[in-house]
Amino acid sequence: MTSSNLIPATILKRKAVVYVRQSTQAQVQLNLESQRRQYELVDVARRWGFRKVEVIDEDLGRTASGAVERPGFERLVDDLCTGQVGAVLCLEASRLSRNGPDWHRLLELCGEVDARVIDLDGVYDPGLPNDRLLLGMKGSISEFELGVLRARMYEAARAKAERGELRISVPFGYVWHRDYGLGFDPDIRLQETIRLIFARFREIGSARQVLISMTDDGVHFPRPSDGKKMVSFDWVPIRYRNVISILKNPFYAGAYVYGKSEKRTEIVDGRVRKSYGHYKPASQWAVVLKDHHEGYIGWSEYERNQELLAANAYGKAGGVKSGRGGRALLPGLLSCGRCGRRLVVIYAGRGQGYPVYRCDRGNQMMAKARCMSFNGFRTDAAVIREALEAVAPMAIEAALEAERMQLESEARRRQMIELDLQQARYEASLAERRYAACDPENRLIAAQLEKSWEATLRRVESCEARLSEVQRVEPVDAVPDFTGLAQDLEAAWNAPGVDMRCRQQLLRALIKDVVADVAPRLRTSPRCHLPATGCGSSRTPNGPRPRHRRRCRRTSGTEGRIPAAPSKAAPIGSSRTPAAASLAAAFPAGSKAAPSANTAPPSLAPTSPAPRSQSPECGATDDRAAPAHRDQHN
Repeated sequence: MTSSNLIPATILKRKAVVYVRQSTQAQVQLNLESQRRQYELVDVARRWGFRKVEVIDEDLGRTASGAVERPGFERLVDDLCTGQVGAVLCLEASRLSRNGPDWHRLLELCGEVDARVIDLDGVYDPGLPNDRLLLGMKGSISEFELGVLRARMYEAARAKAERGELRISVPFGYVWHRDYGLGFDPDIRLQETIRLIFARFREIGSARQVLISMTDDGVHFPRPSDGKKMVSFDWVPIRYRNVISILKNPFYAGAYVYGKSEKRTEIVDGRVRKSYGHYKPASQWAVVLKDHHEGYIGWSEYERNQELLAANAYGKAGGVKSGRGGRALLPGLLSCGRCGRRLVVIYAGRGQGYPVYRCDRGNQMMAKARCMSFNGFRTDAAVIREALEAVAPMAIEAALEAERMQLESEARRRQMIELDLQQARYEASLAERRYAACDPENRLIAAQLEKSWEATLRRVESCEARLSEVQRVEPVDAVPDFTGLAQDLEAAWNAPGVDMRCRQQLLRALIKDVVADVAPRLRTSPRCHLPATGCGSSRTPNGPRPRHRRRCRRTSGTEGRIPAAPSKAAPIGSSRTPAAASLAAAFPAGSKAAPSANTAPPSLAPTSPAPRSQSPECGATDDRAAPAHRDQHN
């Protein structure tokens, strides 16, 4: 057929549009031959007889899968709707679209306005069934080709990741070595900063408190100064995101993890929108290779850290909350023995008032009567006595461990300051050499270099002052005598250096949950017992208790105790207060010094005129114990 039959003169009077597109910016910068071939379609349009030729290249660097907006393609569709376009030229069908709806919408518009589609193979009239079928097949092949390419690349990457050989981006503290793969960053200062974060979290048990502690010590952390290249860094004051990202990253535990995040797809204004970087639960990670490389911590410690961070989170239902201070000792530990809800703490009286444990969630949510309310100080005192009685046999060992932890913490702090001083002196020397190499007559540059040199010298002075302050502390030549600590644990507990937050966290390392109830006739005399889960011990009185106004006493009895399971919580304490650290060291995870069945703190059980029922799991308990649905919190 002649050109006049393929493209009538009426169509040649319109303009021809050459559509140019490449999928990524890397292709735009590197694949220049593809660009040249697409721009040469202008000469093809002129050979077919079009005098007016327009090039649309706004979509260079944009994918045609339908996930992103293409302003150039939308302009092409608008011009087709006005009837101004006589032909659309493309190098191949995949340049116009790799998305079925977009491709068929374009063909439908071309058929309606009698426009032609031209590629290197020929001229097609979408209004003819045969040409429409051929164009539809080309579009389907382009869409299928994209899916095959994606699947092939993903499977190849996953196969390589399953061997731990896929070189994905790694966090601070690690680098890929050409010869032996993944290893520690050679920057000793960075290594020690990361180790210090884990050590502080091991001692304090809170990411926020780790940040505050390290900020007080003037610790810095690297921040990229060259964007995504990750080659040069600036050391800036540490931030919370630095601390939490290190604590939550499994790479620091020696594990190679691939597939931690996923993409999500949604429809916005009729277009597909994909977002990336949504983190998945650890159970859904695609590849997890433990002991893949040398870690800063072990995998078991990483799991304990995640459990502790989850317990510290706000707004989580169930479970025991971490201690956050306050005047009450047991917030988050006490559960109502009648409705199973957590007891809340309120403060009554004048001034600061005194804490009162109360179950009023049913009153707030369903306008029911409050289950119970009782004084907090007396309840706390009874629990404290039992906790101290439980840890008394391990007091000496705990004190020695606390002293060792204190010395290690001070040594690590001194080492960090020495590394900071070494880096500051290097930067000062570098700034001095730059200033010396500058032409003194060029004051614009010399003045700036002089300011930089002075700033580095001030930083050297600051580091030297911090180091002198640390070195002024007299070193401990001999380990103090802690033989009397077992008889004076109460004084250590009440020491000024031990705050309520530390006491709360120490208690949570030993007690998992406490169920409270008040006898019907003695509503102001509460008694508590551990839930019937086999964790902890159970002591219940045999006889009735005397009535006392707003009084909670520790109860004891002759019934057997259930062996206490060792707590899995990480040791929580403060390395800066020896008294607090000595108590914290009594509860190390998996330690042989964990409380035994004979020293576990007894629970306080409610008395009631109603007869008792013998529980095969937890011994003698009151009929008014926590309902079965409370077991999920144990």
